[in-house]
Amino acid sequence: QQRFVESGGGLVHSGGSLTLSCAASGFDLERLAVGWFRQAPGKDREIVSCIEGTDGKTYYVDSVKDRFVLSRDNVKNTLWLQMNNLNPEDTGVYYCKADHYCPRLDSGAIMRVPEWGQGTQVTVSS
Repeated sequence: QQRFVESGGGLVHSGGSLTLSCAASGFDLERLAVGWFRQAPGKDREIVSCIEGTDGKTYYVDSVKDRFVLSRDNVKNTLWLQMNNLNPEDTGVYYCKADHYCPRLDSGAIMRVPEWGQGTQVTVSS
């Protein structure tokens, strides 16, 4: 079964850092774009970052730009999200999703592979 397993979340004080990982199981990430999404309490799920499979180009929404760094390791079939200078607005459940290419990073962003996993909880205290 194709799935992502997200991990690395936790509780951190404002200004702290976390690194999330997203391991792909049952499929190969090498040629796929992978996006990180998050869902804050009471809000819709939103895309925050994406990395292309073709050239490795990364994209970030303005709220995380210069604080988050997205990277990938195709040998390990794993995607990473290094999150620095966290603030309470970063709180939420973080998920991965893949597709052939990154979408525009807006509220209508869709990625297709695979089904949503359980995500990993990030909680940033003030």
